[in-house]
Amino acid sequence: MTPVRLACLDLAGTTIGDVAMVERAFAEAIATQGIVPGTSAYARAMVHVHRSRGCPKIDVFRGIFPDNEARAQAANLTFERSYEGAIERTGLIPLPGTVEALEKLRAADIQVALITGFSRGTLGRVLAALGWHDKLNLAICPEDAGRGRPYPDMVLTAVLKLGIDDVRQVAVAGDSENDMISGRRAGAGLVAGVLTGVHSRERLLGGGATHIIDSIADFPGLLLGHQQAIPAIR
Repeated sequence: MTPVRLACLDLAGTTIGDVAMVERAFAEAIATQGIVPGTSAYARAMVHVHRSRGCPKIDVFRGIFPDNEARAQAANLTFERSYEGAIERTGLIPLPGTVEALEKLRAADIQVALITGFSRGTLGRVLAALGWHDKLNLAICPEDAGRGRPYPDMVLTAVLKLGIDDVRQVAVAGDSENDMISGRRAGAGLVAGVLTGVHSRERLLGGGATHIIDSIADFPGLLLGHQQAIPAIR
């Protein structure tokens, strides 16, 4: 395998354990638009949220409120306020082994880019809460790349900004099917599905995962060949 020079890591559900916070923020956001728990409309909306994890948040709301940009924008604003408010109240906790994984990657001279579907403003709040500025080379949101997942744009933006010579030198890790699709579309040499988030092993494999790992703590070993990951069976 081509040596990995860049690791593109998802944020929510992969490196930080905030899945419940994100889903609660989505629920509060759609409630402001009249879609409340206990209704069929709410059930349909949350199915769409689950299916669309990893995508830009505004695109998720556009899918819930098609042909009504005003409602989508209003719901997105509520989402950001709700999620950022939760960060201020409770902070963010990295998933076990995440900080150590970041340090191992940097020690191995592998550049690290965080990739997220959050807006630039929300990403800034997240980074401030985590204090990871010295552990990352780059943090990218859809606004930086033009399009978010499942498109390959954010991974390719990281490749360009960090001077990577070959897309096969990129490894992507994420917990959603859309992370996997984005990594494969970008031509990454390794695309690892992480089982700490929202989508099952089957969904991750369906999105194109080349490997499945239990958590991001296993990612450096996968890249460096120091431990065996579970291979994807197609």
